[in-house]
Amino acid sequence: MQISRRTLLMGGAALLGAQAMPRRALAQASATLGSMRIEMLSDGNLVLPRDFILGPMPEPEAEAILTAHHVPAGPLTPPCNLTLLRHEDRVVLFDIGSGPDFQPTAGLLPETLDAVGLAPEDITHLVVTHGHPDHIWGMLDDFGDPFLPNAEILMGRAEFDYWMDANTVSTIGQARTAFAVGAQRRLEAIADLVTFFEDGAEILPGIAARLTPGHTPGHMAFELRDGSESLMVTGDSLGNDHVAFARPDWHSGSDQDQPLAAQTRVSLLDQLAGGQMRIAGFHLPGGLGRVERDGSGYRFVAEG
Repeated sequence: MQISRRTLLMGGAALLGAQAMPRRALAQASATLGSMRIEMLSDGNLVLPRDFILGPMPEPEAEAILTAHHVPAGPLTPPCNLTLLRHEDRVVLFDIGSGPDFQPTAGLLPETLDAVGLAPEDITHLVVTHGHPDHIWGMLDDFGDPFLPNAEILMGRAEFDYWMDANTVSTIGQARTAFAVGAQRRLEAIADLVTFFEDGAEILPGIAARLTPGHTPGHMAFELRDGSESLMVTGDSLGNDHVAFARPDWHSGSDQDQPLAAQTRVSLLDQLAGGQMRIAGFHLPGGLGRVERDGSGYRFVAEG
């Protein structure tokens, strides 16, 4: 399948016609990490052509993995899970979802916050993993103002600079041109609210940034730690619970630098499985879980 900009932006409508996709549960898994309270909030789901992920992969082998994970034929419908952290006097949201302008099956954050008893004004910090539409296009409300009016925004300097670079629009590739245009518009609007950080920085008490590049140039994951307990917010460094775990070395069509992203996955999964660190994954079912070794690959074990 030829992946076009229209297919990505209007995935739900273009791939499914008038058939509406079911909206996913608003509040999902939750956990405690010492004095930290972690909740996974749904922003809905995406609708993607299979080739958007599987395009570079050997088709029979990739399809066999999806079949083993009970993934039905047709478009892929990955969930979008936002990680909410309540710690001391902070209410921290990791990524902000799609907003109303990306795909009709996503953009549930306003309803989700309401369902868990929070208003946008209650969020004190917004931490950004990377600049793709399903992670930052919800930054602005219908009037072009920040959707989270009281939140300090924390974003890696390299990722911000990449999306703000005037050359990105012309070099990112036709299918992702709208990604760059949309990112620039939103990041320009909130630039004065951003606190920048580098790899390894403790961006807030108990939260350390970890560069996990490849999906985007400056993609960040975040290690949450309280005492001896830890959890990794992985963003899109682990983009699904099937081929990304079973064959992390395979290139994925969703990654901007496919070889680098594969290297990042292999290294990250080895660390997570070896340390038995829990994870919060943006596109993983339920959001919370852990990594186990499975033969020469890995598997995701969801909590709850």
